[in-house]
Amino acid sequence: MSGSRNTLNDDHPIEWTVSAAGLTRALSLVAVVAAVGLLPWLSHRDPALTVLRARSAEQEATEEALAAIREDLGLDAGPLSLLGSWATGLLRGDFGTSWVSGTDVLPSVVAGLQVSLGLMGAALGVAVLLGAALVAPVLVRGRASAGAFAAMLAAVPEFLLATVALLVCGVWLGWLPTSGWAGPEYLVLPAIALGVPAGGLLGRLVADALPAVLDERWVELWRGAGVSRARISAAALRRVLPPLVPQFGMAAVGLTGGAVAVEMVFAVPGIGRTALGAAKSQDLPLLQGSVLALLLLGLVAGAVAALLRRRLLGPALRDAGLTVPPARPVRAHPAIPVTLAAVLLLTIGWGLLRDPYTVDTTARLAAPSWAHPLGTDALGRDVLARLGHGAASTVGTSAAICLFGLLTALALGFLPGIAAGAADIANALPPVIVGILVAAAAGPGTGGAALAVALISWPALSAHAAALVQEVRASAFLTAQRAIGATPFWILTRHVLPSVAGPVARHALLRLPGIALALASLGFLGLGAQPPTPEWGLLLDESRAYVERAPWAALAPAVALALLAALAVSGAAYTNGRRRVRKAAPAPKEVPVAV
Repeated sequence: MSGSRNTLNDDHPIEWTVSAAGLTRALSLVAVVAAVGLLPWLSHRDPALTVLRARSAEQEATEEALAAIREDLGLDAGPLSLLGSWATGLLRGDFGTSWVSGTDVLPSVVAGLQVSLGLMGAALGVAVLLGAALVAPVLVRGRASAGAFAAMLAAVPEFLLATVALLVCGVWLGWLPTSGWAGPEYLVLPAIALGVPAGGLLGRLVADALPAVLDERWVELWRGAGVSRARISAAALRRVLPPLVPQFGMAAVGLTGGAVAVEMVFAVPGIGRTALGAAKSQDLPLLQGSVLALLLLGLVAGAVAALLRRRLLGPALRDAGLTVPPARPVRAHPAIPVTLAAVLLLTIGWGLLRDPYTVDTTARLAAPSWAHPLGTDALGRDVLARLGHGAASTVGTSAAICLFGLLTALALGFLPGIAAGAADIANALPPVIVGILVAAAAGPGTGGAALAVALISWPALSAHAAALVQEVRASAFLTAQRAIGATPFWILTRHVLPSVAGPVARHALLRLPGIALALASLGFLGLGAQPPTPEWGLLLDESRAYVERAPWAALAPAVALALLAALAVSGAAYTNGRRRVRKAAPAPKEVPVAV
């Protein structure tokens, strides 16, 4: 019966929405697991050739030899048979045998998972300590004094911070080891690189929401009654945490994805590095087990966050007795985003005027000079030119992904149950994990990286669109429009879509730098653009081999990414501040007109 309701009404039964979300969540999870199980069939390369090279590099790759390997591995069967045998093995606890080493996959997955859990635990400790340090001034002063700094820390990608930490603390200062996993000292730099962005996110979320809570009436009454500052602070934190817990769960999922890059930078033998190595060597059974372990970590993090939220809310969630404290967004002076944008545009424009592909072996690894303002790389190519041309391709791809996310969000905004169920699974998959799957199936490249980011770029936008659609549907003027005979198509095209499309489009535009950073992280891991394409993440990856001799080649894309992240944060903060000022002014009421 609910399916026959007018799509513009806001009275969809809650039970229908919940059941649709649960069904979509289950179907999405099944689809992801099935895609993992079908990797040998989806792979663009012949797995039999990979196995033959691993078993005997000297043996000629004849059709008879390849056919024998396909029969031995069951690759000559259809996709359904392949998926069924793999799923049956999983139910028995059999993850298969590595095509490269010939050993069982499960022990390798468990060993890598133990290392990654230790790294994520240490990173979570760093995140909590940093978040507490950022929140403490708010509890003392009652205002978010470090909100902008926390927001910038949250926007710095883990692989960039890992590269800078490796360069400064490991290479230049020699304080800590730069690679391996042989003792507690090897854990420090990876944990800091992985935990600082998460700590900045946690600190920013809490610091933005606390001032509004501390201004509530009960805080003034408690202070007047002589309640200690410690008890008031604890109560304020408990008051502000429940609506933020889902964001904390997403931060934990971000640790899962960020661990892949950090483990690669510091050569940590964790599950992320195992998955990436398996993808590059086409060891698909090991890749399947590693991706399932990473997916399980993301799902567990989301489930724990949901349970913790229900525990904190208690009966209030069931009785609908909740009031959500409004957050005070970080504000920025307009000079900050303008200055950052000017520096980036000047650098990119200067680089676009130069040739990024010319090789000059006599000038390889040259220091910055007037001829080469940012130096040269290992082949003598101009770093400034490659930086400028890399920005052009990265921003163009990011704009296409933003457009895809916007259109998807506008479509799913009218199907909140379906969108919520699929978003739960998408939120449990960081871009790196999806990038590994896409690279294993279609090969690394710019298109594969764009597809990986696009597949999981829409949940936040669709949630925003669904909330706006629900708000517009509840507006009184729509009821008046229906009463005077306006058609559903007229209401949809003239009122609902214009009210939703504008805010969601601004949201999508603000996500553009974050998408560019995700593409750069995939390029850094070798899953995105391939040489000799000038792409920022790829530039960082190429410069790692000679970072001690020519640090400027790594610092140039690192600084550019940091400026891009800072521009995203300061631009969003300034936009939020302007929007709050406009909302404070009285606006004339819109008079609905029927045609």
